[in-house]
Amino acid sequence: MYILLIEDDQEAALCLMDGLIESGHQVDLAADGKTGLDKAMTQVYDILIVDRMLPEYDGLTIIKTLRNEECTTPVLILSALGEVDDRIAGLRAGGDDYLAKPYAFDELLIRLEVLLRRSQNKVYQDMLKVGDLTLNLQTHDVMRAGLLIRLQPRELRLLEYLMRHANQLVTRSLLLENVWGFQFDPLTSIVDTQISRLRKKIDKDFETTLLHTIRGKGFMISES
Repeated sequence: MYILLIEDDQEAALCLMDGLIESGHQVDLAADGKTGLDKAMTQVYDILIVDRMLPEYDGLTIIKTLRNEECTTPVLILSALGEVDDRIAGLRAGGDDYLAKPYAFDELLIRLEVLLRRSQNKVYQDMLKVGDLTLNLQTHDVMRAGLLIRLQPRELRLLEYLMRHANQLVTRSLLLENVWGFQFDPLTSIVDTQISRLRKKIDKDFETTLLHTIRGKGFMISES
Protein backbone atom coordinates (compact mmCIF):
# COMPACT_ATOMS: atom_id res chain seq x y z
CA MET A 1 0.00 0.00 0.00
CA TYR A 2 1.04 3.59 -0.65
CA ILE A 3 0.07 5.44 2.54
CA LEU A 4 0.01 9.11 3.49
CA LEU A 5 0.46 9.59 7.23
CA ILE A 6 -0.56 13.02 8.56
CA GLU A 7 0.70 13.20 12.14
CA ASP A 8 2.34 16.06 14.03
CA ASP A 9 3.72 14.00 16.92
CA GLN A 10 7.18 13.27 15.51
CA GLU A 11 7.99 10.36 17.80
CA ALA A 12 4.65 8.65 17.21
CA ALA A 13 4.84 9.33 13.48
CA LEU A 14 8.33 7.85 13.07
CA CYS A 15 7.41 4.79 15.15
CA LEU A 16 4.31 4.18 13.02
CA MET A 17 6.22 4.79 9.79
CA ASP A 18 8.89 2.27 10.75
CA GLY A 19 6.24 -0.35 11.48
CA LEU A 20 4.41 0.26 8.22
CA ILE A 21 7.60 0.17 6.17
CA GLU A 22 8.72 -3.04 7.87
CA SER A 23 5.31 -4.47 6.93
CA GLY A 24 6.06 -3.78 3.28
CA HIS A 25 4.24 -0.49 2.75
CA GLN A 26 5.42 2.78 1.24
CA VAL A 27 4.76 5.81 3.46
CA ASP A 28 4.81 9.57 2.99
CA LEU A 29 4.74 11.76 6.11
CA ALA A 30 3.18 15.19 6.61
CA ALA A 31 3.72 16.91 9.95
CA ASP A 32 0.87 19.44 9.71
CA GLY A 33 -2.58 19.68 8.22
CA LYS A 34 -1.77 22.05 5.37
CA THR A 35 1.11 19.95 4.08
CA GLY A 36 -0.99 16.82 4.45
CA LEU A 37 -3.89 18.29 2.51
CA ASP A 38 -1.56 19.47 -0.26
CA LYS A 39 -0.04 16.00 -0.57
CA ALA A 40 -3.43 14.28 -0.54
CA MET A 41 -4.71 16.62 -3.27
CA THR A 42 -1.73 16.20 -5.58
CA GLN A 43 -0.66 12.58 -5.11
CA VAL A 44 -2.59 9.32 -5.46
CA TYR A 45 -2.49 7.21 -2.30
CA ASP A 46 -4.15 3.92 -1.40
CA ILE A 47 -4.91 4.99 2.17
CA LEU A 48 -4.69 8.13 4.30
CA ILE A 49 -3.97 7.92 8.03
CA VAL A 50 -4.99 11.22 9.57
CA ASP A 51 -4.48 12.41 13.12
CA ARG A 52 -7.45 14.45 14.26
CA MET A 53 -5.64 17.20 16.16
CA LEU A 54 -3.11 18.90 13.87
CA PRO A 55 -1.55 22.33 13.40
CA GLU A 56 -2.69 24.46 10.43
CA TYR A 57 -5.75 22.37 9.48
CA ASP A 58 -7.26 19.81 11.83
CA GLY A 59 -7.96 16.29 10.64
CA LEU A 60 -11.71 16.73 10.14
CA THR A 61 -11.14 19.84 8.01
CA ILE A 62 -8.72 17.88 5.83
CA ILE A 63 -11.21 15.07 5.34
CA LYS A 64 -14.16 17.37 4.63
CA THR A 65 -12.10 19.29 2.08
CA LEU A 66 -11.04 16.10 0.32
CA ARG A 67 -14.60 14.78 0.18
CA ASN A 68 -15.85 18.11 -1.17
CA GLU A 69 -13.26 17.75 -3.92
CA GLU A 70 -14.61 14.24 -4.62
CA CYS A 71 -11.48 12.52 -3.35
CA THR A 72 -12.59 9.01 -2.36
CA THR A 73 -9.30 7.71 -0.93
CA PRO A 74 -10.07 5.72 2.25
CA VAL A 75 -9.22 7.54 5.48
CA LEU A 76 -8.35 6.01 8.84
CA ILE A 77 -8.59 8.60 11.61
CA LEU A 78 -6.20 8.29 14.55
CA SER A 79 -7.04 10.29 17.65
CA ALA A 80 -6.65 10.51 21.39
CA LEU A 81 -10.30 11.64 21.32
CA GLY A 82 -12.00 8.27 21.58
CA GLU A 83 -15.48 8.99 22.92
CA VAL A 84 -18.53 7.92 20.94
CA ASP A 85 -19.34 11.51 19.93
CA ASP A 86 -15.77 11.98 18.69
CA ARG A 87 -15.93 8.84 16.55
CA ILE A 88 -19.30 9.86 15.14
CA ALA A 89 -17.96 13.29 14.23
CA GLY A 90 -15.00 11.72 12.44
CA LEU A 91 -17.13 9.33 10.43
CA ARG A 92 -19.66 12.04 9.57
CA ALA A 93 -16.83 14.23 8.28
CA GLY A 94 -16.04 11.53 5.72
CA GLY A 95 -13.65 9.24 7.55
CA ASP A 96 -13.94 5.54 6.76
CA ASP A 97 -12.68 4.21 10.09
CA TYR A 98 -11.67 5.62 13.47
CA LEU A 99 -9.02 4.21 15.78
CA ALA A 100 -8.48 5.69 19.22
CA LYS A 101 -5.00 6.13 20.71
CA PRO A 102 -3.34 4.17 22.18
CA TYR A 103 -3.86 1.34 19.71
CA ALA A 104 -2.34 -2.02 18.87
CA PHE A 105 -0.24 -1.89 15.70
CA ASP A 106 -1.58 -5.25 14.51
CA GLU A 107 -5.13 -3.91 14.74
CA LEU A 108 -4.17 -0.85 12.72
CA LEU A 109 -2.71 -3.09 10.00
CA ILE A 110 -5.88 -5.16 9.81
CA ARG A 111 -8.03 -2.04 9.60
CA LEU A 112 -5.89 -0.74 6.73
CA GLU A 113 -6.25 -4.04 4.88
CA VAL A 114 -10.03 -3.97 5.31
CA LEU A 115 -10.26 -0.38 4.07
CA LEU A 116 -8.18 -1.17 1.00
CA ARG A 117 -10.27 -4.25 0.24
CA ARG A 118 -13.49 -2.25 0.53
CA SER A 119 -12.06 0.43 -1.72
CA GLN A 120 -11.04 -2.09 -4.37
CA ASN A 121 -14.48 -3.75 -4.25
CA LYS A 122 -16.19 -0.38 -4.64
CA VAL A 123 -14.12 0.44 -7.73
CA TYR A 124 -15.12 -2.91 -9.19
CA GLN A 125 -18.80 -2.36 -8.40
CA ASP A 126 -18.73 1.11 -9.93
CA MET A 127 -17.37 -0.16 -13.24
CA LEU A 128 -19.06 -2.29 -15.88
CA LYS A 129 -16.73 -3.99 -18.35
CA VAL A 130 -17.22 -6.05 -21.51
CA GLY A 131 -14.04 -6.73 -23.42
CA ASP A 132 -12.23 -3.42 -23.81
CA LEU A 133 -15.45 -1.44 -23.25
CA THR A 134 -15.99 0.11 -19.81
CA LEU A 135 -18.75 2.16 -18.25
CA ASN A 136 -18.04 4.07 -15.04
CA LEU A 137 -21.33 4.16 -13.15
CA GLN A 138 -20.25 7.15 -11.06
CA THR A 139 -18.91 9.48 -13.77
CA HIS A 140 -20.87 7.91 -16.68
CA ASP A 141 -17.65 7.89 -18.73
CA VAL A 142 -17.68 5.29 -21.49
CA MET A 143 -14.28 4.12 -22.74
CA ARG A 144 -13.24 1.64 -25.37
CA ALA A 145 -9.59 0.74 -25.90
CA GLY A 146 -8.69 3.87 -23.95
CA LEU A 147 -10.82 6.18 -26.09
CA LEU A 148 -13.65 8.24 -24.62
CA ILE A 149 -17.04 7.64 -26.26
CA ARG A 150 -19.69 10.32 -25.85
CA LEU A 151 -23.25 9.04 -25.48
CA GLN A 152 -26.62 10.73 -25.15
CA PRO A 153 -28.54 10.02 -21.89
CA ARG A 154 -30.84 7.44 -23.51
CA GLU A 155 -27.91 5.71 -25.21
CA LEU A 156 -26.15 5.62 -21.86
CA ARG A 157 -29.13 3.98 -20.13
CA LEU A 158 -29.42 1.49 -22.97
CA LEU A 159 -25.74 0.60 -22.77
CA GLU A 160 -25.86 0.25 -18.99
CA TYR A 161 -28.78 -2.17 -19.17
CA LEU A 162 -27.09 -4.25 -21.85
CA MET A 163 -23.78 -4.32 -19.94
CA ARG A 164 -25.49 -5.31 -16.69
CA HIS A 165 -26.85 -8.27 -18.66
CA ALA A 166 -23.70 -9.00 -20.65
CA ASN A 167 -23.66 -12.35 -22.47
CA GLN A 168 -27.43 -12.64 -22.03
CA LEU A 169 -30.18 -12.28 -24.62
CA VAL A 170 -32.12 -9.07 -24.01
CA THR A 171 -35.47 -8.78 -25.77
CA ARG A 172 -37.03 -5.63 -27.16
CA SER A 173 -39.76 -5.91 -24.53
CA LEU A 174 -37.21 -5.88 -21.72
CA LEU A 175 -35.52 -2.82 -23.19
CA LEU A 176 -38.81 -0.98 -23.67
CA GLU A 177 -39.75 -1.67 -20.05
CA ASN A 178 -36.39 -1.02 -18.37
CA VAL A 179 -34.88 1.71 -20.54
CA TRP A 180 -37.97 3.56 -21.78
CA GLY A 181 -40.40 2.65 -19.00
CA PHE A 182 -43.06 1.33 -21.39
CA GLN A 183 -45.30 -1.43 -20.10
CA PHE A 184 -46.55 -2.05 -23.64
CA ASP A 185 -45.14 -2.22 -27.16
CA PRO A 186 -45.66 1.18 -28.82
CA LEU A 187 -45.27 -0.52 -32.22
CA THR A 188 -42.40 1.70 -33.27
CA SER A 189 -38.79 1.04 -34.26
CA ILE A 190 -37.49 3.08 -31.31
CA VAL A 191 -35.39 0.24 -29.89
CA ASP A 192 -33.80 -0.69 -33.22
CA THR A 193 -33.06 2.96 -33.96
CA GLN A 194 -31.28 3.49 -30.65
CA ILE A 195 -29.42 0.19 -30.95
CA SER A 196 -28.19 1.28 -34.39
CA ARG A 197 -26.97 4.62 -33.02
CA LEU A 198 -25.28 2.96 -30.07
CA ARG A 199 -23.60 0.36 -32.27
CA LYS A 200 -22.09 3.08 -34.48
CA LYS A 201 -20.52 4.68 -31.43
CA ILE A 202 -19.16 1.63 -29.61
CA ASP A 203 -18.39 -0.73 -32.53
CA LYS A 204 -17.92 1.16 -35.81
CA ASP A 205 -14.25 2.10 -35.42
CA PHE A 206 -13.16 -1.08 -33.64
CA GLU A 207 -12.10 -4.46 -34.97
CA THR A 208 -14.22 -6.55 -32.58
CA THR A 209 -18.01 -6.23 -32.56
CA LEU A 210 -19.54 -6.22 -29.09
CA LEU A 211 -23.20 -5.36 -29.71
CA HIS A 212 -24.97 -8.21 -31.51
CA THR A 213 -28.46 -8.52 -32.94
CA ILE A 214 -30.03 -11.94 -32.42
CA ARG A 215 -32.43 -12.07 -35.34
CA GLY A 216 -36.05 -12.37 -34.29
CA LYS A 217 -35.17 -12.46 -30.56
CA GLY A 218 -33.34 -9.36 -29.39
CA PHE A 219 -29.83 -8.18 -28.60
CA MET A 220 -26.73 -9.19 -26.69
CA ILE A 221 -23.53 -7.45 -25.73
CA SER A 222 -20.59 -9.81 -25.51
CA GLU A 223 -17.04 -10.34 -26.76
CA SER A 224 -18.06 -13.20 -29.06
